[in-house]
Amino acid sequence: MFTVFYLLFLTIAIIESIAGLLGNGIILTVSSTSCIRSKILSSYDMIMIFLSLSRFFLQSWLMLDLFLSLFCEGSYYQENLFVIFKTVFVFLSYSSLWFAAWLSVFYCIKVASFTQSIFIWLKQRISSLMPWMLIASSLFSFATSLPFAWDVYNVQDNITAPLTMTNSSERRVTMKDRVFLLILLCNAGIALPLILFAFSSVLLIRSLSIHTREMKNNATDFRDPSLEAHIGAIKSVFSFLIFYVTYFISLVLILYSIFLPFSIGEIICIAVMAACPAGHSMVLIWSNPKFREAPARLLHHANCHVRTRYI
Repeated sequence: MFTVFYLLFLTIAIIESIAGLLGNGIILTVSSTSCIRSKILSSYDMIMIFLSLSRFFLQSWLMLDLFLSLFCEGSYYQENLFVIFKTVFVFLSYSSLWFAAWLSVFYCIKVASFTQSIFIWLKQRISSLMPWMLIASSLFSFATSLPFAWDVYNVQDNITAPLTMTNSSERRVTMKDRVFLLILLCNAGIALPLILFAFSSVLLIRSLSIHTREMKNNATDFRDPSLEAHIGAIKSVFSFLIFYVTYFISLVLILYSIFLPFSIGEIICIAVMAACPAGHSMVLIWSNPKFREAPARLLHHANCHVRTRYI
Protein backbone atom coordinates (compact mmCIF):
# COMPACT_ATOMS: atom_id res chain seq x y z
CA MET A 1 0.00 0.00 0.00
CA PHE A 2 1.51 3.32 -1.07
CA THR A 3 1.60 6.19 1.40
CA VAL A 4 0.43 9.74 0.67
CA PHE A 5 4.03 10.98 0.52
CA TYR A 6 4.97 8.25 -1.97
CA LEU A 7 2.06 9.14 -4.25
CA LEU A 8 2.91 12.84 -3.93
CA PHE A 9 6.53 12.37 -5.01
CA LEU A 10 5.43 9.93 -7.70
CA THR A 11 3.13 12.61 -9.14
CA ILE A 12 5.94 15.17 -8.94
CA ALA A 13 8.34 12.80 -10.74
CA ILE A 14 5.79 12.24 -13.54
CA ILE A 15 5.20 15.99 -13.99
CA GLU A 16 8.95 16.64 -14.03
CA SER A 17 9.50 13.90 -16.60
CA ILE A 18 6.82 15.34 -18.88
CA ALA A 19 8.37 18.82 -18.54
CA GLY A 20 11.77 17.34 -19.33
CA LEU A 21 10.42 15.57 -22.41
CA LEU A 22 8.89 18.83 -23.68
CA GLY A 23 12.03 20.87 -22.94
CA ASN A 24 14.46 18.43 -24.50
CA GLY A 25 12.08 17.94 -27.41
CA ILE A 26 12.19 21.69 -28.10
CA ILE A 27 16.01 21.76 -27.93
CA LEU A 28 16.29 18.71 -30.20
CA THR A 29 13.84 20.13 -32.74
CA VAL A 30 15.40 23.60 -32.86
CA SER A 31 18.99 22.27 -33.08
CA SER A 32 18.10 19.76 -35.78
CA THR A 33 16.16 22.37 -37.77
CA SER A 34 19.07 24.81 -37.49
CA CYS A 35 21.48 22.19 -38.88
CA ILE A 36 19.14 21.31 -41.74
CA ARG A 37 18.63 24.95 -42.71
CA SER A 38 22.29 25.94 -42.55
CA LYS A 39 23.49 22.55 -43.87
CA ILE A 40 26.32 22.83 -41.34
CA LEU A 41 26.52 20.81 -38.13
CA SER A 42 28.15 23.20 -35.67
CA SER A 43 29.82 21.94 -32.48
CA TYR A 44 27.20 23.61 -30.29
CA ASP A 45 24.26 22.14 -32.22
CA MET A 46 25.99 18.75 -32.21
CA ILE A 47 26.32 18.80 -28.41
CA MET A 48 22.71 19.98 -28.06
CA ILE A 49 21.43 17.17 -30.29
CA PHE A 50 23.39 14.49 -28.41
CA LEU A 51 22.47 15.94 -25.00
CA SER A 52 18.76 16.49 -25.67
CA LEU A 53 18.39 13.13 -27.42
CA SER A 54 20.04 11.23 -24.56
CA ARG A 55 17.93 13.05 -21.98
CA PHE A 56 14.74 12.57 -23.99
CA PHE A 57 15.34 8.81 -23.99
CA LEU A 58 16.48 8.92 -20.35
CA GLN A 59 13.26 10.58 -19.16
CA SER A 60 11.13 8.28 -21.33
CA TRP A 61 12.97 5.24 -19.99
CA LEU A 62 12.66 6.51 -16.42
CA MET A 63 8.87 6.85 -16.78
CA LEU A 64 8.57 3.43 -18.44
CA ASP A 65 10.72 1.86 -15.73
CA LEU A 66 8.65 3.51 -13.01
CA PHE A 67 5.28 2.45 -14.45
CA LEU A 68 6.39 -1.14 -15.06
CA SER A 69 7.77 -1.43 -11.52
CA LEU A 70 4.44 -0.18 -10.14
CA PHE A 71 1.89 -1.94 -12.34
CA CYS A 72 3.78 -4.99 -13.64
CA GLU A 73 5.79 -5.82 -10.54
CA GLY A 74 5.74 -9.58 -11.07
CA SER A 75 7.12 -9.42 -14.60
CA TYR A 76 9.39 -6.44 -13.94
CA TYR A 77 11.44 -8.11 -11.22
CA GLN A 78 12.20 -11.15 -13.32
CA GLU A 79 15.97 -11.32 -13.49
CA ASN A 80 16.49 -10.73 -17.23
CA LEU A 81 14.00 -7.85 -17.62
CA PHE A 82 15.19 -6.09 -14.46
CA VAL A 83 18.85 -6.23 -15.51
CA ILE A 84 18.05 -4.98 -19.03
CA PHE A 85 16.08 -2.01 -17.70
CA LYS A 86 18.75 -1.03 -15.19
CA THR A 87 21.60 -1.45 -17.68
CA VAL A 88 19.92 0.78 -20.27
CA PHE A 89 19.13 3.29 -17.52
CA VAL A 90 22.81 3.38 -16.46
CA PHE A 91 23.96 3.85 -20.07
CA LEU A 92 21.57 6.75 -20.68
CA SER A 93 22.51 8.37 -17.36
CA TYR A 94 26.23 8.12 -18.04
CA SER A 95 25.80 9.43 -21.59
CA SER A 96 23.77 12.48 -20.54
CA LEU A 97 26.33 13.30 -17.83
CA TRP A 98 29.19 13.11 -20.35
CA PHE A 99 27.38 15.28 -22.91
CA ALA A 100 26.62 17.90 -20.25
CA ALA A 101 30.31 17.87 -19.31
CA TRP A 102 31.32 18.43 -22.94
CA LEU A 103 28.93 21.37 -23.08
CA SER A 104 30.78 22.92 -20.15
CA VAL A 105 34.12 22.24 -21.89
CA PHE A 106 32.79 23.86 -25.06
CA TYR A 107 31.76 26.99 -23.14
CA CYS A 108 35.17 27.11 -21.50
CA ILE A 109 37.15 26.77 -24.74
CA LYS A 110 35.02 29.25 -26.67
CA VAL A 111 34.72 31.93 -23.97
CA ALA A 112 37.92 31.72 -21.91
CA SER A 113 40.86 33.80 -23.12
CA PHE A 114 43.96 31.89 -22.06
CA THR A 115 47.11 32.30 -24.16
CA GLN A 116 48.70 28.90 -23.53
CA SER A 117 49.55 26.99 -26.70
CA ILE A 118 47.46 23.93 -25.77
CA PHE A 119 44.40 26.12 -25.17
CA ILE A 120 44.83 27.96 -28.46
CA TRP A 121 45.24 24.59 -30.21
CA LEU A 122 41.98 23.36 -28.66
CA LYS A 123 40.15 26.57 -29.58
CA GLN A 124 41.19 26.18 -33.21
CA ARG A 125 40.33 22.48 -33.43
CA ILE A 126 37.29 22.15 -31.18
CA SER A 127 34.96 21.82 -34.18
CA SER A 128 36.84 18.82 -35.55
CA LEU A 129 37.47 17.26 -32.13
CA MET A 130 33.94 17.52 -30.75
CA PRO A 131 32.39 14.69 -32.85
CA TRP A 132 35.13 12.32 -31.68
CA MET A 133 34.68 13.45 -28.06
CA LEU A 134 30.95 12.75 -28.22
CA ILE A 135 31.42 9.37 -29.91
CA ALA A 136 34.21 8.38 -27.50
CA SER A 137 32.12 9.31 -24.44
CA SER A 138 29.17 7.35 -25.86
CA LEU A 139 31.37 4.29 -26.29
CA PHE A 140 32.85 4.78 -22.83
CA SER A 141 29.34 5.01 -21.34
CA PHE A 142 28.37 1.84 -23.17
CA ALA A 143 31.52 0.04 -21.98
CA THR A 144 31.04 1.04 -18.33
CA SER A 145 27.33 0.20 -18.32
CA LEU A 146 27.50 -3.12 -20.22
CA PRO A 147 29.04 -5.11 -17.33
CA PHE A 148 25.94 -4.25 -15.27
CA ALA A 149 24.13 -6.71 -17.51
CA TRP A 150 26.35 -9.48 -16.15
CA ASP A 151 24.09 -9.79 -13.12
CA VAL A 152 26.10 -7.25 -11.13
CA TYR A 153 22.89 -5.91 -9.61
CA ASN A 154 22.40 -9.15 -7.69
CA VAL A 155 25.63 -8.63 -5.76
CA GLN A 156 23.94 -7.58 -2.54
CA ASP A 157 21.47 -10.47 -2.62
CA ASN A 158 24.26 -12.97 -3.24
CA ILE A 159 26.38 -11.56 -0.43
CA THR A 160 23.61 -12.12 2.09
CA ALA A 161 22.88 -15.65 0.85
CA PRO A 162 24.14 -18.55 3.04
CA LEU A 163 27.48 -19.99 2.06
CA THR A 164 28.38 -23.67 2.13
CA MET A 165 31.55 -24.81 3.87
CA THR A 166 33.10 -26.14 0.65
CA ASN A 167 32.95 -23.04 -1.48
CA SER A 168 32.53 -20.21 1.04
CA SER A 169 36.02 -18.75 0.57
CA GLU A 170 35.73 -18.93 -3.22
CA ARG A 171 32.35 -17.19 -3.21
CA ARG A 172 33.57 -14.50 -0.84
CA VAL A 173 36.44 -13.72 -3.24
CA THR A 174 33.98 -13.65 -6.15
CA MET A 175 31.62 -11.32 -4.30
CA LYS A 176 34.45 -8.98 -3.34
CA ASP A 177 35.54 -8.83 -6.97
CA ARG A 178 32.00 -8.05 -8.12
CA VAL A 179 31.49 -5.39 -5.47
CA PHE A 180 34.81 -3.83 -6.45
CA LEU A 181 33.70 -3.91 -10.11
CA LEU A 182 30.41 -2.20 -9.21
CA ILE A 183 32.20 0.57 -7.29
CA LEU A 184 34.78 1.03 -10.05
CA LEU A 185 32.14 1.29 -12.78
CA CYS A 186 30.03 3.75 -10.79
CA ASN A 187 33.02 5.97 -10.12
CA ALA A 188 34.30 5.80 -13.69
CA GLY A 189 30.91 6.45 -15.27
CA ILE A 190 29.88 9.28 -12.96
CA ALA A 191 32.95 10.83 -11.38
CA LEU A 192 35.07 11.31 -14.53
CA PRO A 193 32.59 13.61 -16.32
CA LEU A 194 31.96 15.39 -13.02
CA ILE A 195 35.70 16.09 -12.68
CA LEU A 196 35.78 17.33 -16.29
CA PHE A 197 32.76 19.53 -15.57
CA ALA A 198 34.31 21.01 -12.42
CA PHE A 199 37.70 21.58 -14.10
CA SER A 200 36.19 23.54 -16.99
CA SER A 201 34.14 25.60 -14.50
CA VAL A 202 37.29 26.51 -12.55
CA LEU A 203 39.04 27.54 -15.77
CA LEU A 204 36.09 29.78 -16.69
CA ILE A 205 36.23 31.52 -13.31
CA ARG A 206 39.99 31.91 -13.63
CA SER A 207 39.60 33.42 -17.09
CA LEU A 208 36.92 35.82 -15.79
CA SER A 209 39.15 37.02 -12.95
CA ILE A 210 42.07 37.62 -15.34
CA HIS A 211 39.84 39.45 -17.82
CA THR A 212 38.31 41.63 -15.08
CA ARG A 213 41.76 42.54 -13.74
CA GLU A 214 42.92 43.55 -17.21
CA MET A 215 39.85 45.73 -17.68
CA LYS A 216 40.50 47.52 -14.39
CA ASN A 217 44.14 48.15 -15.30
CA ASN A 218 43.20 49.47 -18.74
CA ALA A 219 40.13 51.40 -17.48
CA THR A 220 37.94 49.56 -19.99
CA ASP A 221 34.16 49.86 -20.08
CA PHE A 222 32.59 47.08 -18.03
CA ARG A 223 29.94 46.52 -20.70
CA ASP A 224 32.58 44.68 -22.71
CA PRO A 225 31.06 41.80 -24.78
CA SER A 226 33.78 39.43 -23.62
CA LEU A 227 32.94 40.12 -19.97
CA GLU A 228 29.24 39.56 -20.63
CA ALA A 229 30.07 36.30 -22.41
CA HIS A 230 32.15 35.18 -19.42
CA ILE A 231 29.39 35.99 -16.93
CA GLY A 232 26.70 34.34 -19.06
CA ALA A 233 28.77 31.18 -19.50
CA ILE A 234 29.58 30.99 -15.79
CA LYS A 235 25.91 31.40 -14.82
CA SER A 236 24.93 28.60 -17.19
CA VAL A 237 27.76 26.31 -16.12
CA PHE A 238 27.11 26.79 -12.42
CA SER A 239 23.40 26.12 -12.79
CA PHE A 240 24.36 22.97 -14.71
CA LEU A 241 26.83 22.06 -11.96
CA ILE A 242 24.13 22.27 -9.28
CA PHE A 243 21.86 19.95 -11.27
CA TYR A 244 24.84 17.71 -12.04
CA VAL A 245 25.90 17.21 -8.42
CA THR A 246 22.29 16.65 -7.33
CA TYR A 247 21.77 14.04 -10.04
CA PHE A 248 25.15 12.49 -9.17
CA ILE A 249 24.16 11.97 -5.52
CA SER A 250 20.73 10.56 -6.37
CA LEU A 251 22.14 8.22 -9.02
CA VAL A 252 24.75 6.84 -6.61
CA LEU A 253 22.04 6.18 -4.00
CA ILE A 254 19.94 4.35 -6.59
CA LEU A 255 22.83 2.31 -8.03
CA TYR A 256 24.02 1.21 -4.61
CA SER A 257 20.42 0.26 -3.62
CA ILE A 258 20.60 2.31 -0.43
CA PHE A 259 16.80 2.43 -0.16
CA LEU A 260 14.30 -0.41 -0.31
CA PRO A 261 12.02 -0.73 -3.38
CA PHE A 262 8.90 1.49 -3.16
CA SER A 263 10.30 3.36 -0.15
CA ILE A 264 10.04 7.11 0.40
CA GLY A 265 13.81 7.50 -0.03
CA GLU A 266 13.76 5.73 -3.40
CA ILE A 267 10.89 7.79 -4.82
CA ILE A 268 12.53 11.04 -3.62
CA CYS A 269 15.71 10.06 -5.49
CA ILE A 270 13.65 9.28 -8.59
CA ALA A 271 11.87 12.64 -8.33
CA VAL A 272 15.21 14.43 -7.99
CA MET A 273 16.65 12.52 -10.97
CA ALA A 274 13.61 13.46 -13.05
CA ALA A 275 13.91 17.12 -11.99
CA CYS A 276 17.58 17.58 -12.91
CA PRO A 277 17.38 16.92 -16.69
CA ALA A 278 14.14 18.92 -16.84
CA GLY A 279 15.70 21.84 -14.96
CA HIS A 280 18.83 21.68 -17.11
CA SER A 281 16.79 21.83 -20.30
CA MET A 282 14.81 24.84 -18.99
CA VAL A 283 18.07 26.67 -18.23
CA LEU A 284 19.32 25.92 -21.74
CA ILE A 285 16.09 27.20 -23.28
CA TRP A 286 16.06 30.34 -21.14
CA SER A 287 19.74 31.19 -21.78
CA ASN A 288 19.57 30.83 -25.57
CA PRO A 289 17.30 33.12 -27.63
CA LYS A 290 17.16 30.50 -30.40
CA PHE A 291 15.56 27.99 -28.03
CA ARG A 292 13.50 30.63 -26.23
CA GLU A 293 11.78 31.74 -29.44
CA ALA A 294 10.45 28.25 -30.24
CA PRO A 295 7.88 28.01 -27.37
CA ALA A 296 6.86 31.63 -28.03
CA ARG A 297 6.18 30.83 -31.70
CA LEU A 298 4.20 27.73 -30.75
CA LEU A 299 2.07 29.72 -28.31
CA HIS A 300 1.55 32.44 -30.92
CA HIS A 301 0.41 29.93 -33.55
CA ALA A 302 -1.85 28.21 -31.00
CA ASN A 303 -3.47 31.52 -30.03
CA CYS A 304 -3.97 32.46 -33.69
CA HIS A 305 -5.54 29.08 -34.38
CA VAL A 306 -7.92 29.40 -31.40
CA ARG A 307 -8.94 32.94 -32.42
CA THR A 308 -9.64 32.05 -36.06
CA ARG A 309 -11.61 29.02 -34.93
CA TYR A 310 -14.00 31.00 -32.76
CA ILE A 311 -14.35 34.09 -34.97
